[in-house]
Amino acid sequence: MGLGLLLPLAGCGGPTAADSARAEVQQVLDRRAAALLDHDETAYGATGTRTGYTRLRALPLASWSYRVTALHRTRSGATADAELRYRVAGYDKAPVDARRTLTLGRAAGGRWYVTAERPAAEAGQQLWDQGTVTAVRGAHSLVLGTGGAAADLALYARLADRAVPAVSAAWGTDWSRRVVVLVPRSLAGMASLLGSPAAGYRGIAAVTTGEAGGSGRTPADRVVVNPEAYAGLGDPGKQVVLTHETTHVATRARTTAATPLWLSEGYADWIGYLGTGRTPAEAAPELARAVRNGETPHALPADGDFAFTSEPTGLARAYEAGWLACRMIADQWGAARLGAFYRAVGAHGTRAGAVEEALKKVLGTTPKEFTARWRDYVTTQLD
Repeated sequence: MGLGLLLPLAGCGGPTAADSARAEVQQVLDRRAAALLDHDETAYGATGTRTGYTRLRALPLASWSYRVTALHRTRSGATADAELRYRVAGYDKAPVDARRTLTLGRAAGGRWYVTAERPAAEAGQQLWDQGTVTAVRGAHSLVLGTGGAAADLALYARLADRAVPAVSAAWGTDWSRRVVVLVPRSLAGMASLLGSPAAGYRGIAAVTTGEAGGSGRTPADRVVVNPEAYAGLGDPGKQVVLTHETTHVATRARTTAATPLWLSEGYADWIGYLGTGRTPAEAAPELARAVRNGETPHALPADGDFAFTSEPTGLARAYEAGWLACRMIADQWGAARLGAFYRAVGAHGTRAGAVEEALKKVLGTTPKEFTARWRDYVTTQLD
């Protein structure tokens, strides 16, 4: 009887030293997060290095938390794998997820403290990894930058504030009607935020990502600027780019795996060029050149034609072709029908049959008829 009671108890020991250490580190990170949200630099410093506080203090945060997923002991302390979740106040409806690695030391008496924090292996950077964040608020926008003066960032805020109502006027108001713009100091900084090689974004003025450097699971859109390419644009071009990217933010919930890039990029360009007064030949110079040379495209561009690593002329033609397809729909069926077509394609869920079904139900045509009509439109507008 006594042996029968002792055997089960032998497997019910208390927490291991590793479990205790992980719990202690989690408590340090909880205190660190609370201090950041409370703007308590002293309390933050009590948990370790203050570099993060200095870099983050301008970022308006609604939430900030860490969850330790693994702890690795070292001779001098430990490294912790953690999931960071945060929300920018007034902009993020759901938390952004970012995988992080923290280096920890251990003081006499066993107290853990943070000595450094960085992106996890193969994870993109967050903006504050590149330096102290400066924040500029607009009426409809929040611009976050590193390495630039607030006055420089204010330009982006003004452009974004014009973009938001322009997009709402065309698309509708069923979106947040707010945009967050990230302005790193260089092309290399942009690429690091996106977790991709810089060569892929050379010449690209801005991109929109569901989550810069994150897991891609949450609807926290960011417009990420390439300051080097953006600086080379004239004022009208800068506005077109930010309106284009803001359109992606607005349409994100209705853009699915069923949506071809000619439609999502073409629609963003269509809104971007509204009211600019630019003629088709001015807005689509590469495609116009092809038409004059007798090289009118036979089909709408495929998704692969929009790859940033594509040959620049071919990439430009793909964007211009998508824009003219959307412009044609607006011209011949009406702007409201264009928006309905976009929504219908995305609602299909899968790529197969999505465009075909939307063409039939919304526009009353077929892919063959639509393509022929589009080719005639391209020739008429650009020849």
